[in-house]
Amino acid sequence: MVSKKIAMLGMWGVGKTSLVQQYVHSLYSEKYHASLGVKVDKKTVERSDGQQMMLMLWDIAGAEDHFSVPLSYVRGSAGYLLVMDGTRPETIDCALELVETVESGIGRLPFVAVINKSDLDWKVTAEDVRSRFADQAVQVLPSSARTGENVEAAFLALAEQL
Repeated sequence: MVSKKIAMLGMWGVGKTSLVQQYVHSLYSEKYHASLGVKVDKKTVERSDGQQMMLMLWDIAGAEDHFSVPLSYVRGSAGYLLVMDGTRPETIDCALELVETVESGIGRLPFVAVINKSDLDWKVTAEDVRSRFADQAVQVLPSSARTGENVEAAFLALAEQL
C-alpha cells in the first residue's frame, strides 16, 4: 500500500480540524478547538484504479496575523487541502498567500481548494473562488464539515491526483 502525506492548510478557524474529524471519524463538534502545531491522523482510501492509499493527514495550525504556517510541516507532502471559510472573505486572500508561500519555498504541489461552511450564509461565491484558483487547484469544492457535504470527495479528488 502506498502512503502519502497530505497537509491541511488555511487560516485559523476555517474548519481544517473539523474536516479531518468528519473524514476520518465521521464526527463533528460545535466547539472550536484551536490547533497548536500539528496533529496527524490517517485514513485508507481506495482510488478509482483500485489502488489502496494511506493518507497521512497533517492538520497544521492555521495562519494568523502573527503566525504563518512553517514550511517544515509541509515538506514531504504529496499534496494539500487548501481550506477557506465561505463566511470570511479574508480567508481567500490568506489561502492565495499560502499557495505562494508553498510554491516559493517547496515548489508546486497538487491541491484541492475547499470552501468550507456551505451550510452557513456565505459572503463569497464559489464562482469567484473557482476563478481565483482555476489555474492552480486540482478542483475547487464547496463543503461542510457539519453536514459532510463534499468532505470525502475533496480528499478523494486529491488522492486521485497523487
